[in-house]
Amino acid sequence: MSADDATATAPALSLYREIDRAEWSRLAAGMAQPLSETEIVQIRGLGDRLDIAEVAQVYLPLSRLLSLYAEATKRLGDDTAEFLGDAAATTPFVVGVAGSVAVGKSTIARLLRELMSRWPGTPRVELVTTDGFLYPNAELERRGLMDRKGFPESYDRRALVAFLTEVKSGAAEARAPFYSHMRYDIVPDAHVTVRRPDVVIVEGLNVLQPPPTPNDVAVSDLFDFSIYVDADTDDITRWFVNRFLALRRGAFANPNSFFNVFAHLSDDEAVETALGYWNDINLPNLRQNVLPTKHRATLVLEKAVDHTVERVLLRKL
Repeated sequence: MSADDATATAPALSLYREIDRAEWSRLAAGMAQPLSETEIVQIRGLGDRLDIAEVAQVYLPLSRLLSLYAEATKRLGDDTAEFLGDAAATTPFVVGVAGSVAVGKSTIARLLRELMSRWPGTPRVELVTTDGFLYPNAELERRGLMDRKGFPESYDRRALVAFLTEVKSGAAEARAPFYSHMRYDIVPDAHVTVRRPDVVIVEGLNVLQPPPTPNDVAVSDLFDFSIYVDADTDDITRWFVNRFLALRRGAFANPNSFFNVFAHLSDDEAVETALGYWNDINLPNLRQNVLPTKHRATLVLEKAVDHTVERVLLRKL
């Protein structure tokens, strides 16, 4: 065999361990299911396929892995403090969850918050979404960015970095702005307060973005572990449209909703409207800004056409 032939037949090198669904689900053997069906229904987002089997086979092992990483990081912090002769000062373990609109990352973040809090080493878990760090609508209008809401430039990145810096510095309290999906805007004087939990989960579209300049700090620089939720773009498109149709019959019907104007659309009009938002805003954002950050994640969850996870990629240590 020639050198060229040997190169052609050699397995491709990868930074990740590739674990299929069957192999990953075997990691759940012996783990007790801590959530009831009712709790899972309350966590599940519109259009997500999430049941006890999916939780047990995919997310329970993932929560245990995250808990192990958090415990190991705490031990390393304690050992480092002892080596330096300093008092131990444990700071929260920060997990980032990234992915497209409608891919199910919000549901996964909520689920991980519940599951991780059941493990003895990580009983206090907080969840913060980057929606709170969007500029208020008035500021987006002033900057001409309302049609680019969700793109990196629509977020107050400096405020998000400052918040996470407080968290990772061990501040007794850190406050994040609160975003209302009903109002489609930041709520003035409302905050999410984080008080030195064991774990902080940060969920958002662009949390794995590189810094805008080499001298800036990236949000992901302040993560201890990061997850990217991935799926075929055609599947995400369909999930987005289906979610829009479900919201039209649900949350959009509320007269106080920003999106109430869509409540009375016909099915055809609703599909056309949803595809307009997807093709003009969300798909370009996915292709230009979100998907290119996938390789920055510690772990990638690859979803199948039915929203179930079919493969896990875990970065090698």
